[in-house]
Amino acid sequence: MSMNVVFARVDNRLMHGIVITQYFPTTGAKRIMVVDDDTANNPARKDMMNLAKPNGVASSIITFEKAKENILANKYGDQTIFLLAKSPRTIAEIVKLGVPIKKLIIGCTDMLNEGHKLSDRAFINDDEVEACKELRDAGTQIVVQHNPAIPQVDIWSVLK
Repeated sequence: MSMNVVFARVDNRLMHGIVITQYFPTTGAKRIMVVDDDTANNPARKDMMNLAKPNGVASSIITFEKAKENILANKYGDQTIFLLAKSPRTIAEIVKLGVPIKKLIIGCTDMLNEGHKLSDRAFINDDEVEACKELRDAGTQIVVQHNPAIPQVDIWSVLK
């Protein structure tokens, strides 16, 4: 598999200001890939998300099934990918397709004050904990960080 994910983040807002202005410029990525069924199936949300995309950068705002199809067909070749999803489960499923992901940053999540607390802005449910264990076992480092000004915290120092 030649798909090259240079950045992966779980964030409930997916492509937004902090992600695009503070993380994206440091990655050298040439494509932003948002994998989220609800967003991909909502034309208005998809259009709004594309407004945040920097000029000259390719984007794919797609369902997981479309991502799977594209990955298995090697559609992205050796492009550098900036990957965004709402759940660690999505990232774990992409890794299962043979895409190596060295590091995952968990930012903000949809679930607040539910499940396992990772930070004041990030909580994950039991299935997502299992997904994180799968990622760890596949060699992915997982950290929690809302924005680059805040130190990264290893997820396993938070989850006991």
